[in-house]
Parts: sequence; C-alpha cells; structure tokens
Amino acid sequence: MQSREEKLEHARSFGGVADVYEASRPDYPADAVTWLVRDDQRHVVDVGAGTGKLTRALVADGREVVAVDPSPEMLSVLRSSVPGVETLIGTGERMPLPDESVDAVTFAQAWHWVEPPAASAEVGRVLKPGGTLGLIWNFRDERVDWVRELGVAMHADGDQYTEGMDENPRVFAPFGEPERAKFEWSQPFTREGLLDLVRSRSYFAVMGPEQQSETIAAVGQLIDTHPQTVGLETIELPYVTLAFRYVRP
Repeated sequence: MQSREEKLEHARSFGGVADVYEASRPDYPADAVTWLVRDDQRHVVDVGAGTGKLTRALVADGREVVAVDPSPEMLSVLRSSVPGVETLIGTGERMPLPDESVDAVTFAQAWHWVEPPAASAEVGRVLKPGGTLGLIWNFRDERVDWVRELGVAMHADGDQYTEGMDENPRVFAPFGEPERAKFEWSQPFTREGLLDLVRSRSYFAVMGPEQQSETIAAVGQLIDTHPQTVGLETIELPYVTLAFRYVRP
C-alpha cells in the first residue's frame, strides 16, 4: 500500500501531462453530474479538480465553484478552460476554506488519492449541515473484450470497471452510508486520441522513456489489429460511471 507521501507524489505527476489530460480525458455524463449535486446546492468545492473536467459541468449549471488541486500546472490549464473560477492549492485533507462554508464537496476521479479518515473529517469541517460529499469515477468498461486488452497493453492501474467491483468507497465520520448510482455510456476517440488517453495516465507519466515507448507501441498495435477496432476512424470507448453521495449530519 502506498504511503501518504507516495500518493501525493504520484498525484503531482499529473502536472507533467496537464495539457494531454485536458485534451484526452472524458467528461462526465450530464445525468451523473445532475445526480451528484442537487439543484439547490449553489456553492461547491471541486477537490482534485485537475484541469476542470467536472468543474466546467458544475459551472455550466450556474453554481459558484472553487477548484482545489495540489498541482499548479493542472490549475493553470483549468483557469484557461474554465475562466473565472477561483482556484486554490490544496488537498482533500487540507482545504484553505472556512468551517461550514459550502453546500457540496466533490471529488471526481480523485478520492483514491486521499487518506480517507483525514479527508472525510476535513470535508465534514467545510460542509454546511445537510451538505453533501459527492464522489464520482469514470471507468473503462472491461467487460468489453478489446477494452480489457487495452487495459493490459497500457498497464492499467485500478482505472477499469469489471463485474462486481462497484463496492462503496472508504469514507469515514461524519458520514454514513451513501446513495449510489451507475451510468453506462461511451466516448468517441480517434486512434491518436486513444494514445493520448494512455499518455494522460499518472502511471504512464512516471514510467521511463523506454517503457513509455513500448506501452504506446503495444496500444497502437492493439488498435490496428483487434477485430473490434481495426480500420475505424472513430472508436467508441465504453465507460461505466460510478457516483456516490453522502450527507453531512
């Protein structure tokens, strides 16, 4: 198991791939975002906001959003892609925000980077009573044959959906059991877009140059030869989005 410092260092590796992350990572389905944060929750903190994939959807619905992330490089891209959003350097365990100041706190593709007991307590501190913690992940759907082979080729590290893996995340006091929802959809990619998706992974960013080249070559060969992808200009990559919503007492 990774230590807290190892997790933080791994998370910071996203800074080196911020632009490709923004270009290649999928957004979140609109119905999932609508479910995650209630209409009456207007003040939201998006933690681990990265380049703003979830942030932009929250802002589009008219909410006042503060984006928190440990990577200045990621937040720099966010400010370009979602102009006008307040950005703060911080983590799930330490947010530069007052007590009981926001209606909802979201973590999109980010709760697995935190220490859950400390982050749960910190979210409880900044949330107003009755506010919600929303966790959401996009997973490649490895119930599909070529997607499963893609995961092997790209050395996937816990970012894929398989049958029976949708258990509740580790969340602690002051939160109890969550409400949960699942959304199945697909994202279109070009061949180069899929390669950029691989380049955007944190585990790819920390590989050596030789292993990176071998990984990209393996993924390219899969795309060019698998019966479900060969010859396609647009490749539909199936996703499963899992969302969890917790209420602060």
